[in-house]
Amino acid sequence: MGRRLAIAVVFATSAAILIVEITAGRLLAPYVGVSLETFTAIIGVILAGIATGAGVGGWLADRHDPRRLLGPSLFVGGALVWVAVPIVRAIGPEVDGNPLDIVVLATMAFFLPAAVLSASTPIVAKLRLSTLEETGSVFGGLSAAGTFGGLAGTFLTGFVLVALLGTRTIMFVVGLLLVVGGLLLEWTLRRGLPAASTAVVFVISGLAVYGFPPECDVETRYACASVVVDEDDPSIRSLYLDTLHHARVDLDDPTNLELRYIRLFADVAAALPPGPVDALHIGGGGFTIPTHLAAVRPGTSSHVIEIDPGVVDIAEEHLGLETGPDLTVEVRDARMAVPELGDDVYDLVVGDAFSGLSVPWHLTTVELAEEVDRVLRDGGIYVLNVIDGGDSAFARAELATLRQVFDHVQVILPGGEPPDASRNQVIVASDRPIPDLDIDPDDGVLRDEAFVADYVDGAEVLTDDHAPVDQLLSG
Repeated sequence: MGRRLAIAVVFATSAAILIVEITAGRLLAPYVGVSLETFTAIIGVILAGIATGAGVGGWLADRHDPRRLLGPSLFVGGALVWVAVPIVRAIGPEVDGNPLDIVVLATMAFFLPAAVLSASTPIVAKLRLSTLEETGSVFGGLSAAGTFGGLAGTFLTGFVLVALLGTRTIMFVVGLLLVVGGLLLEWTLRRGLPAASTAVVFVISGLAVYGFPPECDVETRYACASVVVDEDDPSIRSLYLDTLHHARVDLDDPTNLELRYIRLFADVAAALPPGPVDALHIGGGGFTIPTHLAAVRPGTSSHVIEIDPGVVDIAEEHLGLETGPDLTVEVRDARMAVPELGDDVYDLVVGDAFSGLSVPWHLTTVELAEEVDRVLRDGGIYVLNVIDGGDSAFARAELATLRQVFDHVQVILPGGEPPDASRNQVIVASDRPIPDLDIDPDDGVLRDEAFVADYVDGAEVLTDDHAPVDQLLSG
């Protein structure tokens, strides 16, 4: 086998494995969220597949003619890439989201593609070795080709493909290229092609990618998003991100707030002195609170930091978002954006960047809380939504974190007590005593600082050095 062809095969299969690995995160996100545990499971399963494929591929190459093995390792691997999509779509809705379930789902979908494609490297090495004197250069060259292929697949997927194409299209194209490449190798090395029945199986596998539609209307850079129009009132629309209900917007009446935690945000904002306010919003979602404040407090200035440009586009196209001098949007990670804001410029900071399946840990730490405190004026309020239940380990840790920075921290709990199941717990923090809040008892009960002190009960403070948010939520 020629050197250039050998390097090309190893480069391509390694790139394909890394493309599948990164795309796997988007495929699993609607069912298990985007968390450390999700990526840990995916990386672990892919590495297990690579190790298994390398071992088995080498064993087979020593016992069989490698010319009979290389083509099938590519076109079978391509077919398995195709099949991974319907496996995730079919099994994903049944997964609970605990670490074991995530590993099982990732294994069922992605272990075999990684293993079969990884088998190509030792097979190529067997074809390239003509003398033991070339062992170092052959294996070194193939190792370098595999590493550079992995790098190319990583950068291409993370920076280009995910934003440009949907996950199904990425998986279909990768599978197609592998199948075609495998067939070409089969013809080049053996002057033959698989039987017609095998070709039918490949066609069915490829079509299976599109047999299970995604759980959303559009895939943004960070989420699987859908907008659902209310059947009884077309002016009311709901935003779903990764199948979770993130916003419910009334296009005709921005004061109509239908989600409980959004009403609580509005109740906290209403406790500020009368008149327009300057508000910072960490997370955009449906942009419900910025538009609400503009309606009930004319002249209010809102600056929204939203990491996902796709969410902004959806809000503008479907949820009535209109930006202007009084409502500006910055598409950026809030952790990088907030430190660049001025001191004492906001009366209200609204934290709405957490969901039940995905919590950006770097927005939970004491370091960010200090930045929020810096941009708040004297008497300003930081209100944020946390979704947690059971022992509420994450909610309690976030309360402990904010108590390190703010002099006064309270929490609004559904029914007045920590919920058994995951529900919205709204935290209110300020350097001044928190004013009386007019809260509907059906929405929640404001618990005072004495309750918070007992509720925290030794929970750890989250820092940039240690913020095990995913483990706290799953515990």
